[in-house]
Amino acid sequence: MLTQNGQSAGDNAAGGANLSPISILDMLVDAGWYINFPLIILSIYTVVVFIERNRAISRALKEEQNFMAKIKDYISEGKLDSAKNLCATTQTPVARMLEKGISKIGKPIKDIAASIENVGKLEIYNLEKNLGSLATISGTAPMLGFLGTVIGMVQVFLSMESSGSVDVNQISGGTKMAMITTIVGLIVGIIAYVAYNYLVARVTKAVHKMEAGSIDFLDILDEPQK
Repeated sequence: MLTQNGQSAGDNAAGGANLSPISILDMLVDAGWYINFPLIILSIYTVVVFIERNRAISRALKEEQNFMAKIKDYISEGKLDSAKNLCATTQTPVARMLEKGISKIGKPIKDIAASIENVGKLEIYNLEKNLGSLATISGTAPMLGFLGTVIGMVQVFLSMESSGSVDVNQISGGTKMAMITTIVGLIVGIIAYVAYNYLVARVTKAVHKMEAGSIDFLDILDEPQK
């Protein structure tokens, strides 16, 4: 069967069969390895930081059954060493805060609260470690992608200027490869943005838990005075 331009459908199929597929790696290299490879490195860093921070925050959110009840019993019975040992073995931000507070028992409540607050600030700092880098990547990666696209388009126009002619295949191919950097940059930026906001939400949850634990502890210390 002949098509309108006189070619058979079989010839068209044969022509399409000669088109070799292009691998993703080839496209990344052709589209500007000096832009895409840094983006790939940033994406790997994002995944590594997300996994490590997520595990650390999960440990901070770990619930110790009857922890506060045991602390209350030890303090009311005067077993401060037992309370410290329980905090040391629990290994959570709340436990480390209360361990500091227990070591200050006997001093004014304001001093105990200040000591707990100082430990809490250090714990929050540790939980937020490397989160700023995710926020930076979420903004930087798309800009790197756009930079690669602009550089690619400039190269296309310079090639057209040097050849003195306009080749449709050259324009379409060069533009396609240049746009890949934008795609990669946006993907990396989106992943980093979602990871950052997810971790920030979990850190906020951990901070609320720390605040609740410190308030409960101070209430325990106030009970004998009531």
